[in-house]
Order: sequence, then structure tokens, then C-alpha cells
Amino acid sequence: MTDDEKFMREAILLARRGMGQTRPNPAVGCVLVKNGRIIARGYHRRAGRPHAEIEALRALKNPARARGATAYLTLEPCSTHGRTPPCTEALIRAGIARVVSGAIDPNPKHRGRGLRHLAQAGVKTTSGVLADQCAALNPEFHHFMATGLPWVVAKCGMSLDGRLTRPPGEGQWITSPAARADAMKLRARVEAILVGAGTIRADDPALTVRGLKSAEQPRRIIWAPRTQPSGKAKVFTDRHRARTMVLRQTTLRAALRALGRQGIQSVLVEGGGRTLGKLFASRLANEVVFYVGPMLAGGSVAAVAGTKLTPPAALTQTLVARLGSCLRLSGRVETGKA
Repeated sequence: MTDDEKFMREAILLARRGMGQTRPNPAVGCVLVKNGRIIARGYHRRAGRPHAEIEALRALKNPARARGATAYLTLEPCSTHGRTPPCTEALIRAGIARVVSGAIDPNPKHRGRGLRHLAQAGVKTTSGVLADQCAALNPEFHHFMATGLPWVVAKCGMSLDGRLTRPPGEGQWITSPAARADAMKLRARVEAILVGAGTIRADDPALTVRGLKSAEQPRRIIWAPRTQPSGKAKVFTDRHRARTMVLRQTTLRAALRALGRQGIQSVLVEGGGRTLGKLFASRLANEVVFYVGPMLAGGSVAAVAGTKLTPPAALTQTLVARLGSCLRLSGRVETGKA
């Protein structure tokens, strides 16, 4: 392992502390190194707060120590004004001698601009160190910048026989309390939750994040290409009703494209079965999280319904975890196959 890789791994660990807290910004970590030793650390904590580079520079008790140091960043530093000033200017003013970045900014308008700005100011630059690991910190951000579409997570709680429901009168839940608590964390991770209008009519779900302190409520998206759902549904009458949106686009791709135009980078699609079927058939799912309960439910609603998948969807980076009596099956949808 090279020194650059060693210090970049430290920056990756820092970036992970901000994951899920920085949207719509990416999670980024930074370490400042001088004479082979880390002299400061920083990470982006929340949108609107200082970026990782600024956090690291401010962590120095003596700012003069930054002169001649190397900054290791999991993502190319920003060079434009947003909610905060450009980090390239701060690095130059601080006297940083070298900047090592992992992933390059995926925004076509900014790609490589930060590194060029630094080089023009006489700062040595190196890019691509542990680039894949750094990009993996922010799949939603990179996917959105590359495609204009949100990163889509397909989620459901199903039985062993692939059903979302139980027969009438046999109870509501298929999954365990531990699985349902984990699903709340999944909701808190995304910017929007999408369900079909049929799910609103049949189940009247709240689609809220519950049991997590300080978690922000995602937008609630109702895809209703055929009929307008009832205005009496919970999502239109509760305290989060201002965060509910109805999309009437004919196709799911067009609906997701509309969300992308609003800057929404991540969407959790929770169903129902026909909506999930359309999602996979349209090759729009990027990630899957299915909770499988230990029962043969025999209900009428299939988890993924209505469309044949040709070729079949395949997952990579698969993980299996036990949550109470349930299994949590997750993975990335293989590029080109779903």
C-alpha cells in the first residue's frame, strides 16, 4: 500500500461519518498530512455546513501548519460558489502544497475544474487514488450527475411465496419489528419515497420516518398515471402533506426524470407490486432491499408483478442479514441487466 492509499483510506473513513446527512451534497472526507503525519481531519457534516476541506483547515490550532502540507480528499474540491465559497480558494490561501483526490467531480460542468484551478495556482495535484472506493461513498450523487435520474432503491417486505399481502382477516404484517425498524433507516437515507396510486387506495400508508430522532421526512411521491388518488388519504391530510407530490406522467421513467429535474437524487420505490414490476422491466432500479418474512402468506399481491423480466434482473454486491425472524436481502442491480 502506498502512502497516498494509506492516507486516502483515512479520508474515506471520515467521509463515512457524514453519509446520509449531507444530501443533496456528497459525503466527503479530508486529511491534512505533513512530514508523513496526519495533522488535521475533517468531513462534510451537513448541507450548508463547511465542506471537508474547511473542517480540516479549521481543526488546525495553528493555521500556519497547513503551509506545505498535502490534502487528501475523497472527492475533487469544489471551485464554484454554492452555499459556501469554493474550497479550492481556501486550500490555495492556506498554502497547501499538494492535493490528492480520489473521485473526480461527476458534474460535467465541474469535472476536473477544481484540480485545474489548483494546478494553475501552483499546487501539485494527483487524482484517482482509490477512485472506486471514493465514488462508492456517494452512488446517488454520481449516478444523478451522470444520468439526470435519481438513484432508485427498490424495497418491499414479502413472504416466502413472494407476496406483499396476507388474505383478508389474517393480520397485516409479514415482516418482523426489527425488519420494519430497519426499513425506517432506509427511508431516512433517501430524498423521496415513491408508491403507485393503487397502494394509496388499498393501504393508505403514511410513508413517514418513525422512531429515528432528527431524521428528515423524505418527499412522498404518488405515481398516478391513470387516476387521481383520494384527497382523504393520509399523505394528503397529515402534518407532512406539503411534502407530498402526485406525478401523472404515463411512464415511470418520465416520472423519475421529472423528479431529477427538481434535483431529487435518490428515491425509494416501495410498491405496490405492479409499480415494482414496471420499475424492473424498465431497467430503472439501481439497488434492491427486500425483507423476507418466514411465512407462506398466500395473499393476492405479488411482490414484483405484471411484467416478464427479459433478461432477468441480476444482483451484485449481495448481502444477507438476519433481522429478528426475517432476512434482509440487498444488492446492486447489475448494469445492463436491470
